Amino acid sequence: MPRRAARPASPVGHLTGGRTHQKLRTRRDLLATAARLIAGGKHPTVTEVADAAEVSRRTAYRYFPTQQKLLVEAALEGVRPAMEAALAAAPEGLTEVDVEKRLDTLVQSMQELTVRNEHLLRTMIHQTVLEKAAPGARLRGSRRVDWIELAVGSLKPRLGKAAYARLVSALSVITGIEALIVLRDIRGLSETQAIQMSQWMARAVLRESLRDARRQ
Repeated sequence: MPRRAARPASPVGHLTGGRTHQKLRTRRDLLATAARLIAGGKHPTVTEVADAAEVSRRTAYRYFPTQQKLLVEAALEGVRPAMEAALAAAPEGLTEVDVEKRLDTLVQSMQELTVRNEHLLRTMIHQTVLEKAAPGARLRGSRRVDWIELAVGSLKPRLGKAAYARLVSALSVITGIEALIVLRDIRGLSETQAIQMSQWMARAVLRESLRDARRQ
């Protein structure tokens, strides 16, 4: 089988090591290929996607042990362009106000996306929450982290490595299907209220991170 040509680094390539970056790229290649096949009216198996992506079948099955898991992930990966377009339309400045507006846009767009794909995301949790990740594997929720870092990545030099990582971790808890489940199923909020609550929490965490940085 011919070797794939090297591709340019992704926008988040600087956030990962070489081997981890390669694994992330392979995973995205598989998802992009699956999404293309689905868009063409197919219901591809893991083997078919691996062959079309020119990735070994063994490697593909390490990332996606079942067809259902692959198809669910591929369907969600298909919304990546819409999310990145929403972020691109947000303020690009480096001021605290600009970053807060960009984060607010991210959380609203992400949680609206979560509501629209709630069934798929709940299915994904059902499939993977008890699944032990392989050593070095990219964890579930990688899209969420990518989008968060696109929104607040400009703060990394100001906050420092540890504080920045803490901010990204906190925002990862505040967004996504897990936050929606807690706010909807446990707190009984409406979809709109749940989105607004996630935005409020994200702003609070961001402001506290910036206050900590100013105190140092």
